Amino acid sequence: MHKVEDLKVWQKSIVLAKQVYKIVADLPSDEKYSLSSQIKRCAVSVASNIAEGAGRNINKEFKHFLSIANGSCYELQTQLILTYELNLIEKYKIDELLPLITEIQKMNYSFQKSLQDVSILNTKI
Repeated sequence: MHKVEDLKVWQKSIVLAKQVYKIVADLPSDEKYSLSSQIKRCAVSVASNIAEGAGRNINKEFKHFLSIANGSCYELQTQLILTYELNLIEKYKIDELLPLITEIQKMNYSFQKSLQDVSILNTKI
């Protein structure tokens, strides 16, 4: 088990979720229950899946939840780009988030790789 509060990828995903909530508040009210709701769920899903995986006892399970979190990152990235392309949000607002999403994706992938490497070492011992 990992202490989730110590994981930098989780800490950054919490920052991401908070920023997403602030930006989504500016979306038109007719998007309140559709795109904005989906965007918020994706942002929360990133941190939540990292946390759920951290609570697992087996690295293979943790990797599975990190994979789900990474999928949520890509989904969030797509939805934010779509909000801009639909002229629902100004570009500068998503330009603040996209680099953070990319950073989380890279950190997540590296973390998954490190868990895989540890698993391989454990099977060889």
